[in-house]
Amino acid sequence: MTATSAEVVEAGRSVELPSGLHLHVHEAGREHDTTVVMLHGGGPGASAWSNFHRNVAVFAERFHVLAVDQVGFGRSSKPTEHGQYFTHSASALRELFDVLEIDKAHLLGNSLGGGTAVRFALNHPDRAGRLVLMGPGGLSLNVFAPDPTEGVGKLMTFGMAPSRDALADFLRTMVHDKSLITDELIDERFAAATTPESRAAMKAMGASFAQPDTYEEGLLWREAHRLRQRVLLVWGREDRVNPLDGALLALKLIPRAQLHVFGGCGHWAQLEKFDEFNRITQDFLVD
Repeated sequence: MTATSAEVVEAGRSVELPSGLHLHVHEAGREHDTTVVMLHGGGPGASAWSNFHRNVAVFAERFHVLAVDQVGFGRSSKPTEHGQYFTHSASALRELFDVLEIDKAHLLGNSLGGGTAVRFALNHPDRAGRLVLMGPGGLSLNVFAPDPTEGVGKLMTFGMAPSRDALADFLRTMVHDKSLITDELIDERFAAATTPESRAAMKAMGASFAQPDTYEEGLLWREAHRLRQRVLLVWGREDRVNPLDGALLALKLIPRAQLHVFGGCGHWAQLEKFDEFNRITQDFLVD
């Protein structure tokens, strides 16, 4: 039986990189010339498909779309020896571009994926087109909200003592509408997050943000003034992971930045404001 296009996208494929790592990607819209790369967030059990599966089909009507499991997540390689995570993931992404012969692409990143997108644009400016950054990690600097934020605190609680209840508690900080956090979603993410390989990769990722010799690579707000790409910052007003006040410094420092804020929305704008998010971000990428 021939698989439907949706089934092909969901299955994805593994791409071997020269470094020996592999990245799992979901691809759609190959008939289009302009590529958009989607980079997911860093919560337990996160993957490209869990963050963007509904958005891929919509974007594929206008773009060639690659939704990538970042290194350490989903079905990609899960190394435990690496430098600062944003640099590590951006380097793997550059290898992916080379293997797939992608000269340049727009980057759409949520949270951790936003941080990877920024580091990629800083380190490989000729390969990065426009950036859509949704509550990006490393780029936001809280002016009023406490650190760690509520969401990060719950993430740390899960990391110290993984349980289904702790994961559910964390996931509910992701959204304004709690009904979106279903039992099915919790079970799916818990299964993915608690394999030995995933736990080791998550621990290594967290540790990379505190390594004395490289941790400053994660302070992306220090380098935000160097971005020359057009940047759309997307924030949920009720974001409890990277609160809205964290957008202010980035908006001030990035030369070609604009900010769109969704009311009644948490950290997952691509889900909670699905139709508006798709329209606004696609218009930004083509105007």
